[in-house]
Amino acid sequence: MTDASELVTAIVRQALTGRGAHVETLGALDGLDWKLAGERPDGDSHSIFQIVNHLVYWQEFALQWLGGDKPRTPEHAELSWPGDEQPATAADWEGAVARFRSGLESLAERAGEGSLAADLKGKTALEILQLIASHNSYHVGQVAALRRRLGAWSPPGGGATW
Repeated sequence: MTDASELVTAIVRQALTGRGAHVETLGALDGLDWKLAGERPDGDSHSIFQIVNHLVYWQEFALQWLGGDKPRTPEHAELSWPGDEQPATAADWEGAVARFRSGLESLAERAGEGSLAADLKGKTALEILQLIASHNSYHVGQVAALRRRLGAWSPPGGGATW
């Protein structure tokens, strides 16, 4: 029998990956051409490249908090959308995806370290991880919608199409 803390850790890790809820978080980016990643169909607010950089920003923010710091929340929301609208090269896109992947892996590791109930300057580790999982899930939905509109859905690993 798994104890409650192991179960919660497993659930948090599953939430971070999106597994069971929608296309896996990283899978939503698979096979996407770097040039399409910078497109904003019909004048959408953000490109997929911008969304990925935004996700990286908040994952790094959460990792700082989980590490014992309490990073400053940006004064304005647009400050959490760093970088350009489009990647200049394929390497720029691949670098952003690699940073996103690395952040997800680090967050999953943190889920298994120490107490998820520990107070980290105003929030528990569990609260921070849940917030990031929800935030990522929301934006992965945006990525899926943008890919559909760009004619680039579904990713090679598959994805819901209904």
